[in-house]
Amino acid sequence: MTTTALITGANKGIGHETARRLAARGTTVLIGARDPGRGLAAAEKLAADGADARFVRLDVTDAETIARAAEYIGAEFGELDILINNAAITGPLEGDGKASATTLATMRKVYETNVFGVVAVTNAMLPLLRAAAAARIVNVSSEVGSITLTFDPQSPMWQLGAIPYPSSKSALDMITTLYAKELWDTPIKVNAANPGYTATDLNGHNGFRTVEQGAEPIVHLATLPADGPTGQLWGYRWGAADGDEYGVLPW
Repeated sequence: MTTTALITGANKGIGHETARRLAARGTTVLIGARDPGRGLAAAEKLAADGADARFVRLDVTDAETIARAAEYIGAEFGELDILINNAAITGPLEGDGKASATTLATMRKVYETNVFGVVAVTNAMLPLLRAAAAARIVNVSSEVGSITLTFDPQSPMWQLGAIPYPSSKSALDMITTLYAKELWDTPIKVNAANPGYTATDLNGHNGFRTVEQGAEPIVHLATLPADGPTGQLWGYRWGAADGDEYGVLPW
């Protein structure tokens, strides 16, 4: 049977690499993207390498495109095995980058994509995920959303000051746990992935991890076995005292 995966924001960066890796495992990957030109080009690039990749127009801030995407997947496949909520934005750096420099306009814009968009897409796709034998939901989060790490003077995250992006990822982590609770008695597993500080357009390619490395935690959680965990923030552990590169991160 065909395994299908929908990845939002999959036309570039970590999302595109995640699609490539899942396709290499035989999964039909649905490239969710706002821009038809970029989305089609990304799907065609993967298809040229032998992947079953298809573009699905999907703007996570646009209810109409979300509904149409769900209708297409339902008509074409009848179910969805993997949902990866990857699309995200950081918003502009405001003032000196401290909490007090944050504007509500930027907060709303970032949350529209990083928080509200995830809920909108997940709710629309949930009937299709429930129809699958054992679906996986992966929300691409970040270590900057960890309240524990951000408030630890010994952590690399201590330097963070701006509110929008970190707090949106904290909200996403809570969203992850609440969906995991709702789906606790089903075969569906819901987890948040931490790719680590990966060089992408999101950060001006300043990250020290490659997109190949950044995709690893996402693919791991998207392909968990039946006895795998649910309701965790899992992935790269920057500066972990025990030296383990991957594992569970604190909320």
